[in-house]
Formats: sequence, structure tokens, C-alpha cells
Amino acid sequence: MSPRPAFLPRHPGVGRLAGRVALITGGDSGIGRAVAVAFAREGADIAIVYLEEHADAEETAKLVSTEGQRAEMIAGDIGDEGFCQQAVRRTVKVFGRLDVLVNNAAEQHEVDSITDLSADQLQRTFRTNVFGYFYMTKAALPHLPTNIGTIVNTTSVTAYHGYPTMLDYSATRGAIVAFTRSLATALADRGIRVNAVAPGPIWTPLIPASFDAEKVARHGTSSPMGRPGQPAEVASCYTFLASDEASYMSGQVLHPNGGQIVGS
Repeated sequence: MSPRPAFLPRHPGVGRLAGRVALITGGDSGIGRAVAVAFAREGADIAIVYLEEHADAEETAKLVSTEGQRAEMIAGDIGDEGFCQQAVRRTVKVFGRLDVLVNNAAEQHEVDSITDLSADQLQRTFRTNVFGYFYMTKAALPHLPTNIGTIVNTTSVTAYHGYPTMLDYSATRGAIVAFTRSLATALADRGIRVNAVAPGPIWTPLIPASFDAEKVARHGTSSPMGRPGQPAEVASCYTFLASDEASYMSGQVLHPNGGQIVGS
């Protein structure tokens, strides 16, 4: 990508996640990479879960190591419940615990009309973007410590504004908002907080992989700030929600979207 996304944190860490372990799906690049590095700077060890982008995952692992923390790379499909269980078991085996789950991996595909949306694509998008979040949460939950464990889900501004050529993707992001709110209520008595982040147009590898050159060139220009955001500008939301600074927040969604006004 040119220019390369900015994913390094802007400020020194202060130990907000010291001693904790985070599992981040889609942690190889884009927002996931920025979150991994931001968490590491705050003292967390990181399990990087990704599909098959081994070189990207290795680069993220090196960045985590540069921050003085340990990284474990785990490749597989989060749409497979068995893999999610294996990923969590491996994380706990390597690091001895699991404190933070970041459900971030997702896919999106454009179609001109709902009549062009195949059953296969619809099922594939929901399998990754919704089922994967459920599967990973089910696997992680028995290990998340009471009054410390946190879950941060990635949704999208499209859950609130919609997107005419990504009906299936937008629908999955809306489902994650409802999932976040319901799960937060369900886990309140355990002291496990569940929140979400709804990024707007962010400059990540998913953009050139999803759109034609004309749309890529215009990406983010319609936001009030007139530009796409950088992954580093989003990662701070995840760090805040995962840390004790957000101890009285659950069931909420943060909106780093360049100034777009959305409903709650």
C-alpha cells in the first residue's frame, strides 16, 4: 500500500495492560496490527490470530517484540468453531492466561445489488463476521478472569449509516452492535466488560482489496475531516476499552470515524 498505514502508537506506554494477555483476531495487519502494538506498548503479551497472511503476521509479531512483549502467531479460520477452541487453548498454554479478547477479523465484498448477492457470499460473510465472533467468545469466556476480563468487538460505521453495495457486510456489523450490548448485559454479574469500536473509513489493506482504484483514491474524502483515518488513530479506542480506565463502561460503542454523527 502507498502510503503505508500508520500503526505505531503516538505516545509512550504507562503500563495500562501490564501483565495481561490479549488474543486479537485479524491481528496481522490494519487495525488489528495497530491494536496489537498498542497493547504491547501498554505491557500485554499478544496472541495474533490470522487467516493465512504469514508475512504480515510475522511483521506484527516483530513489532510486539520490539515493544518488549511476547507474541504468538496462530493461523486459521475463525469461521471454524474447532479452530477457535484450539486458538484459545494454545494462547492459554503459551502465556498461562487470557485477559482480553479482541474480535476484529472480518471480510467485505461489493455487489451492485441484492439480486447479485449470492447465497455463498452471504453465508461466507456472516460465517466470518458474526459466527467467528460467537465462536471465539464462547471459547475464550471460560478463561477470562472475573472483574478483569474484557472483550472488545469491531463493528463499523456501516452498522449505523449503511452501505448500498455491501449489504451483507453492513448487516453483520449491525449484528455485532446487538451482540455487544446483549453480551455486556449477560456478563455484567461476572464483572466482564464488553464494548465495541465502530471505525469509519480507515486506511487498511482491506480497502484496496475490496474496492476498485477509483474508490480507493476517494476513500475517506466524504468524511467531515476529508480524509481516511489511520489504524493508530483507532487503536487507542481499543486500548482504553481494554484497560481499567474504562472500568465503568460496558455495552458501549466508540466511534472513531472522522466526525460522522451517528445514533447510539
